[in-house]
Amino acid sequence: MTVPKSLPSAADFTRFDFGSLTPRECYKLLIGTVVPRPIAWVTTVDTQNRVNAAPFSFFGVLSADPPILAIGVENHGDLSFKDTGHNIRHTGEFTVNIVGAENLDAMNVTAVPFPAGVDELERAGLTALPGTHVRSPYIAEAPAAFECRRHVTLQVGGSREIVIGEVLALHIRSNLVNERLHIDPKGLNALGRMGGHGYVRTGETFDLPTMSLDEWTAGIS
Repeated sequence: MTVPKSLPSAADFTRFDFGSLTPRECYKLLIGTVVPRPIAWVTTVDTQNRVNAAPFSFFGVLSADPPILAIGVENHGDLSFKDTGHNIRHTGEFTVNIVGAENLDAMNVTAVPFPAGVDELERAGLTALPGTHVRSPYIAEAPAAFECRRHVTLQVGGSREIVIGEVLALHIRSNLVNERLHIDPKGLNALGRMGGHGYVRTGETFDLPTMSLDEWTAGIS
């Protein structure tokens, strides 16, 4: 006799009410659960055309028409703007580079809290290529990069702002895209962010087409 498998119930879950948690506790639960997160390796320039680079894993694509992406930029502990947020506010421009697996060590260098005005690309041994639509460069060693113009900035409390940008152009290595505009995910081999200090490589993928209603209906009949 086969014993029926018991279904999950509320007793199998732990509930966290975010209204009773500290910001740090909310952060730990969010970044540990919403995984893997893509990494925006953002390059900007300040008003003196000095280059800044930093990675952000609160990042996603929101729209294709118009082409829109968003990044969450945390402020300093004293609520002053980090270089990325400061530069975007003053220039209205930024570039989002995609972090390939081979970029891991260099990306980690650009995450070091260097003083304002320090060229993180130079410190990480990276090459800046000039943008075609914006003044911020893109990173030659990255597999792809989006040139963006700031669409709007949303202030979220005092600790963070969300920068929504319109994508103006994509630079991608020619061997990663075909004539049908399909991107090779294994070749891109983008890194994703997990909880804590964790990362994940995304070179191993699989396809699963979305079923039509007729296909689903035929599958259960």
